[in-house]
Amino acid sequence: MSEDKSAFGQVIGSPVPDWTTRPAPSRAPMEGRYCRLEPLQADVHAAALYDAYAEFPNESNWTYLPYGPFATVSEYKEWISEIESVDDPIPFAIVTRPDLRPVGVAAYLRVNPPQGSIEVGHLCYSPALQRTAAATEAMYLMMRHVFAELGYRRYEWKCDSLNTASRAAAQRLGFEYEGTFRQAMVMKGRNRDTAWFSILDTEWREIRIALERWLEPSNFDGAGRQQKRLQALMRETRSPAR
Repeated sequence: MSEDKSAFGQVIGSPVPDWTTRPAPSRAPMEGRYCRLEPLQADVHAAALYDAYAEFPNESNWTYLPYGPFATVSEYKEWISEIESVDDPIPFAIVTRPDLRPVGVAAYLRVNPPQGSIEVGHLCYSPALQRTAAATEAMYLMMRHVFAELGYRRYEWKCDSLNTASRAAAQRLGFEYEGTFRQAMVMKGRNRDTAWFSILDTEWREIRIALERWLEPSNFDGAGRQQKRLQALMRETRSPAR
């Protein structure tokens, strides 16, 4: 708890010296070892992404998203066309290396430069991306851009509180659970309670080290299997207070 007090004896927040409005995220591609993030474009990515999502045995990947499933590639292309050039969200296609195949989508949203807060969302990973180094690296690249290059203070992850896979993914990546907003919205005709997670700039250094250690080629065997789990590296890297 802060020990600072106002002139009236009230406890107040710690000062944030020299704070200024941060830049909005860039739409420039983000380059990694296992993947590349490119600004999402309907004409470039829609057909390949639609085919990648068709590899799911059913349409359960759309259950917790506010849109989808899409009956045709034209419908999906139309959805991308609606969001590809708006100010918020800022969507990216996740393209694997070395084949340069589009296999997933992620976006920045609820961008708040004056307060240094931003959310990651619209995550939709195809079977070809799930449980791969590229999937984790995509999240690392987006975090790095926000904290190391733009100087934001807060990075958010929100999901349906019933989406256990999303909750587990957030915590694996180092996000801290903050609580649940009850009856936060009505989505696809059903109630949604929203679970909130975040990473702060003061936590980024330790999380970055753990992610970079996990992503090292030496952490994977010849079949691409991890030698050390990310959760274990997080425990080793992060301070006991975490």
